[in-house]
Amino acid sequence: MLQPKQTSWVILAGGQARRMGGQDKGFVAFKNKPLIEHAIDILAPQTDQIAINANRSIEQYTSYGVTFSDQFSDYPGPLAGMHSGLINMNSDWVGFIPCDSPNLPDNLVALLCDAVKEDTDIVVAHDGEYMQPVVTLMHKRIIPKIDAFLARGDRKIILLYKECNTVFADFSNYPNAFINLNSPQELEQFGSLL
Repeated sequence: MLQPKQTSWVILAGGQARRMGGQDKGFVAFKNKPLIEHAIDILAPQTDQIAINANRSIEQYTSYGVTFSDQFSDYPGPLAGMHSGLINMNSDWVGFIPCDSPNLPDNLVALLCDAVKEDTDIVVAHDGEYMQPVVTLMHKRIIPKIDAFLARGDRKIILLYKECNTVFADFSNYPNAFINLNSPQELEQFGSLL
């Protein structure tokens, strides 16, 4: 069985944040602190291996820890950050969370690890209704598949998941865990809920 200490984790902060008016989402304030700090606060009690994937504000992110950019240019999306995380982290299993979901549960790492079976390539969080494609745990053996996938111009994570042995971790007991703050409106709307 996979133990949480055998994993390392990457906070995905490499997007363009178009709906946030182009502002770097990791530094958008929520409850008086930047979203990147919320993400670190969620992971820090669960793992001691945390890095950040970012494509701008590198110096600022580096003040929080190890930071690396996508290997593919033109912001191809979260999959490029995952690809970079798999290449840069030392553990066989690398987990990912977005920087804009400040309500993820404090047992997220354990729930994802518990779902791993012997032949699993990828574990994806599932809230009972929908899969949450960027809250995931991946094995390094899929690097060649992601390489090929991105090189041919594919971007949809769900299509990659269909090409791999993907299983789901049950997060149905955490209905508000996956609220993500993509726009100023969502910050305002969910601020009261969270």
